[in-house]
Amino acid sequence: QVQLVESGGGLVQAGGSLRLSCAASGRTFNSYGMGWFRQAPGKERIFVAHITRSGENTVYTDSVKGRFTISRDNAKNTVYLQMNSLKPEDTAVYYCAARARGDLTYNYWGQGTQVTVSS
Repeated sequence: QVQLVESGGGLVQAGGSLRLSCAASGRTFNSYGMGWFRQAPGKERIFVAHITRSGENTVYTDSVKGRFTISRDNAKNTVYLQMNSLKPEDTAVYYCAARARGDLTYNYWGQGTQVTVSS
């Protein structure tokens, strides 16, 4: 069982930056690949980024490539999403999620943190 708690959301002007954090409970954090998703008002939740268990490999959705960076600190049981050059269309609730080794789906989800980008 993994519990995830996001933080770091807020209101920022277009072009600004935010860093989201997701703290995980438990002693097996490095057993999970970690992802960030977002859900804009009236839209479905979509994938943003993923980082492997070791942190060696990352994947991003096209719309955030070059602007967002996912990273993790396994010693602190935390995954981060550094968001730069924010745009109004990045406004959404951001969720972190954990995927166990061998699983195709994310098994654990945080409660989400709101990111609002004003124009």
